[in-house]
Amino acid sequence: MPYTEDRSVWFEGQGLWSHVPAADWQDWVWQLKNRLTMVEQLERYMTLTPGEKAGCLFANQKLALAITPYFFNLIDRNDPDCPIRKQVIPHRDEMIISSGEMLDSLGEDEHSPVPGLVHRYPDRVLFLVTDRCAAYCRYCTRSRLVSNAQDYNFHSEYEQALRYIEAHPEIRDVLLSGGDPLLLSDKKLDHLVGRLRAIKHVEFIRLGSRIPVFLPQRITPELCEIFKKHGPIWLSIHLNHPKEATQELKEACERLSFAGVPLGNQSVLLKGVNDDPDVMKALVHRLLRMRVRPYYIYQMDLITGSAHFKVDVRKGIEIIRTLRGHTTGYAVPQYVIDAPGGGGKVPVNPDYVEKITDDEVVFHNFEGKIFRYPLKSSPLPVPAGTVMPAEIHM
Repeated sequence: MPYTEDRSVWFEGQGLWSHVPAADWQDWVWQLKNRLTMVEQLERYMTLTPGEKAGCLFANQKLALAITPYFFNLIDRNDPDCPIRKQVIPHRDEMIISSGEMLDSLGEDEHSPVPGLVHRYPDRVLFLVTDRCAAYCRYCTRSRLVSNAQDYNFHSEYEQALRYIEAHPEIRDVLLSGGDPLLLSDKKLDHLVGRLRAIKHVEFIRLGSRIPVFLPQRITPELCEIFKKHGPIWLSIHLNHPKEATQELKEACERLSFAGVPLGNQSVLLKGVNDDPDVMKALVHRLLRMRVRPYYIYQMDLITGSAHFKVDVRKGIEIIRTLRGHTTGYAVPQYVIDAPGGGGKVPVNPDYVEKITDDEVVFHNFEGKIFRYPLKSSPLPVPAGTVMPAEIHM
């Protein structure tokens, strides 16, 4: 059945936690302290499938279980195929290792000159500032280190990383990630971003965070003031399904936008979650309504135990084809594969070009109609009687 969306509905409310005082519910620290982290807590509110229960019991060896009360409210507890449920509740399929899968599929460790810093591209670095998240996505690229369930013992060395950035003037772009950098306290974030802003050759500071989606209560006026003080700070958030675009998230994005934070979204293409053109179109439209520019759709990284989420690349190309020309250009993200082993992001697009010759480019548009763009130009004869301006007379 095609996905249909009620465009007027933005989920809002405390749901199962309606008995909790509103002041507590809106407190991001309360949300963290009351996360669901054990199978017994999940079973208090829902009936787990056998696959989910087995996955939960295995989670302490792979990637910890943690879901904020706010995000748990978005799960359809009566539907085992709920796209929100699939993203955060463990499943026994995570135990299965398939060919091509790797612990460090992006080769980050071999591009790490100091602990917590990845220098893969010439002019930019990835700064991993924590191994903790508000909730844990079951397809996490850094499941080897995030939550430390696999005894990776990750420790970011802030001072070493900052000294490395200071000593390399070619670095103009720093991306803070982790784990989730917005789990740091306001004081730590203020200090860290301030240190980066003081490095003269650092022009561009970005954060990658799913905190606004898992924990919109974290986007406080105080946090927005830090971003405003050190701005421009760019923020990429991570929604995969339109059901994640709630009223609370919409308001959090508005607070960030009004603080001068440009917002983009990165989605991961996931089987049974968003591998559907109608779902993706609904998502990108909701993003624009929240002041968020759809930025990337990622082909899922080859992380161990993730095959049950894997989508054929041809499906991703089809989704881009159904967006291009059928919605505003701002709503069309770039579909990319982050090359296994550390090759960086490679765009994957529908092929609109039929052929290129010395004389012309032949291509088709979104409707399949053929067009030609000439590459060589020859001056046409000047009609008789035409008076040429004096400055161009030969």
